[in-house]
Amino acid sequence: MHHRIRMPNLPRPYMAQSSGVRTLAVVLLAILCLAAPWTSARASSCSLALVLAMDGSASVDAREHALQLNGLANALEDPQVVEAIEAVGGIWVTSFEWSGRYQQLLQLSWQKLVDARSAEKAAAALRRSRRGFTEFPTAIGYALGHASVRMQEAPEPCARKVIDIAGDGINNEGFGPESAYRAFDFADITVNALVIAGQDTAPVNYYRTRVLKGPGAFVEVAEDYEDYAHAMKRKLLREIFGSGYAALR
Repeated sequence: MHHRIRMPNLPRPYMAQSSGVRTLAVVLLAILCLAAPWTSARASSCSLALVLAMDGSASVDAREHALQLNGLANALEDPQVVEAIEAVGGIWVTSFEWSGRYQQLLQLSWQKLVDARSAEKAAAALRRSRRGFTEFPTAIGYALGHASVRMQEAPEPCARKVIDIAGDGINNEGFGPESAYRAFDFADITVNALVIAGQDTAPVNYYRTRVLKGPGAFVEVAEDYEDYAHAMKRKLLREIFGSGYAALR
């Protein structure tokens, strides 16, 4: 048997006051609920962890290697890229050169970029980096595996994790990207690509069909090595801002 709970006969001013308090409480609760996602987003100090993988295989000569290295450094300290980094509250970046199965050379250890000064420091470190190898083939699967390991070593958890692999040819040594994605941890990682096109269209198609991974993954195409810096700048802006950047351009 259900018993109805009767409210006491309260004076009218008290009832009005209670109603006002309840209304205020509901409004405050609504404000807190709306603010919760924003507060949660701000709680994370890192919006992006970015692993940059630069092609150093035998198909890349000394001049082309320098164009890649300086192009990446120039792109990182470009004013628009710096503005983007500042807008998202900073990003973590590391870079390595890759070629054969076991030829991966660290160029830039994990660095937190937050402003022009930190971007210039990272760019200077890249420019000081020496080439590690010149005679090895193109082992993209191994490069991806190494990039995954580097990502696990990020100094702090970030809202997004992106591997940015650049190259001018298809895999011709060791296992390919599909095997790398099965063997290594790519959970929540997006793999984008920068392809130096030249006259051969095969690398562009290869990266689009075999290398890209994750939601929103894309290929940025450099027409040649002279276009590398511009292509890298476009790519970094898309990666820093995320999938919404395409709609803003």
